[in-house]
Amino acid sequence: MTIFFAPLRLPPAPTERPAPLFRQLLELTWLQWAYFWVGWLAWTCDAIDFFSVSLSVTPLSAQFHKPTTSITQAITLTLLFRSVGAVLFGVFSDRFGRKWPLVFNLLLISVLQLGAGFVQTFQQFLAVRSLFGIGMGGIWGLAASTALENLPVGLRGLASGVLQQGYAVGYLLAAVISLQLVPAVSVGWRALFWTAAGISAFSGVLRALLPESAVFEKARLAAETHGVVSEAQKTRVFLRETGAMLKKHWLLCVYAVLLMTGFNFLSHGSQDLYPTYMHVTKGFTTHSATIATIIGNCGAIAGGGFAGWISQFLGRRITIVVFVLITACFIPLWIIPSTFSGLAAGAFCVQFGVQGAWGVIPIHLAEMAPPAFRATFPGVAYQLGNMVSSASAQIEATGGDHLKTTLKGVVVADYAKVQGILLGVVAAFVLFITIIGPENHGSHFEKHRAAFDEGGGDDDAWIDDDGVHHETGRAERDRDLEEKGSEERSSTEKPARETEAAAA
Repeated sequence: MTIFFAPLRLPPAPTERPAPLFRQLLELTWLQWAYFWVGWLAWTCDAIDFFSVSLSVTPLSAQFHKPTTSITQAITLTLLFRSVGAVLFGVFSDRFGRKWPLVFNLLLISVLQLGAGFVQTFQQFLAVRSLFGIGMGGIWGLAASTALENLPVGLRGLASGVLQQGYAVGYLLAAVISLQLVPAVSVGWRALFWTAAGISAFSGVLRALLPESAVFEKARLAAETHGVVSEAQKTRVFLRETGAMLKKHWLLCVYAVLLMTGFNFLSHGSQDLYPTYMHVTKGFTTHSATIATIIGNCGAIAGGGFAGWISQFLGRRITIVVFVLITACFIPLWIIPSTFSGLAAGAFCVQFGVQGAWGVIPIHLAEMAPPAFRATFPGVAYQLGNMVSSASAQIEATGGDHLKTTLKGVVVADYAKVQGILLGVVAAFVLFITIIGPENHGSHFEKHRAAFDEGGGDDDAWIDDDGVHHETGRAERDRDLEEKGSEERSSTEKPARETEAAAA
C-alpha cells in the first residue's frame, strides 16, 4: 500500500540477523555479479555519452560559431527526448524481457554517438542529439532492473549506491578522455564522441553474451503456467494490466515525477555547466576545470556507495534527507573560494551530498514502483523528471547573462551566484518532497508476477518458490467475495428452514 505523509522512521528490525556484508557478497553467483556489472556499465555508458557535450561546450562553440546558450540547447533537447525512450524501452523490457531491449538500446546510442562525431553543422548536431535522447532515455530503467532484481534484498541498498555512481564514473571517464585524448589528436572534441560510441557498443555485446534475467524467466514461466502462452495474449494482458495500474497508482506516478524533477535539477544544476563555471567565472584553465570535475566525481562515487549501504539501516527517505542537508551545508564552499584547492574541496563535498542522495534512488524507486512495472515506472519517472529539469543548463546560462561579476577587471558571467541560488532552492524542494512521500523498504519485488500475467498488475500478485502463482490479486478477491456471498446466502436460508420446521 502507498502511504503518503508517513513519519520518518528507521526500518523495522529484521526477524533474523542478516549475514555480514562480506559473506553476502561472497555468496553471490558469478551470474549475479555479471548482471550487476553489466547494468552498471550500461549506466556508465549513458553518462559518458551525455557529458560529452558538457565537457565540450567551449570547442563546440568555436566549431559551430555559437554562444554557450546555443550549445546548451543540445543538452536541453537530449533531456527532453529521454522520456520518449524511457516509455518505449521500459515497456519493451517489462513485456519482452531484460536482455534484448537493453542490447538494442546500447547499440542504438553507440550508433548515434558515433554519428554525432561526424556532423558538420549545428543543425545536424542538434538533430543527432535529439535522437540520441530517445536512446539514452531507456538505459537507466533497464540497467537498474537488470542490476538489482537478481540480487538478495540485503545487498540492494549498497548495490543501488554503486550502480547509480556508474553515472559519476562515466563523467569521470569522459573527463579523463577529454583531458588526455582530445588535446592529443587532430580531430579534437570528436574523439571523445567516438570513444564513447565504442564503449557503448562493447557494453551491448557483453549484455548479449549473458542469458535473460533469471527473475524475469521465472515470471514468464509462471504466466505460461497460468495459461497466458501466446505472444498476442501476453500483449493484450499487458496492456490491460498497464491501464489498471495507471488508474490505481496515478497519484504515485505524479509523486515520482515530482521527486525525480527535484533530483534531476539537483544533479544537472551542479554538473552540466560546472566546467564552464570554473573556466569563465573563476578564471581557471580548461585543464584545471577538468581536474576539479574529476575531484568532484570522486566525491560523488564515495557518497553514492556509502549512502546506498547506510540506507539499508536508516531507511531510504532518512538517508536522502541527511545527504541533501550535507549538500546544502557545503554550497558556500562550492561558490565562495577563489583558490583551486578550496573550490575542488567544495566540489568534492557537494557531489558527495548530491550523489549520496542519488545513490538511494534506484532501489527507492524500484521498491516504490508497482512491482510488475519496475523497469517502466522508475525509468519513465526518472526521465519525465529529466524532461521538466531539461532547461537547467539554459537557466544557468541565462542567469549568467544577467548576473555579472568581475574577474581581473573583466566583467564575466557570475555562475557562482546562479548555481548557489539554484542549488539552495532545489535542495529545499527535494527535502520537502522526500519527507511527504512513501517508502517500501525491503520489498521482495523479485517474487512478483509479470505484467503480462493475468492479475500481474496487482501489488499482491506473487509467485511461489516453485514458480506457481499464489492465488492473489483480483482473482483471489473475486473468490473471497463469492465465498462470502455463499456464506451469507446459507446463513439466511438456515433460519428460514428452521422456521418452516417449527411451523410444521
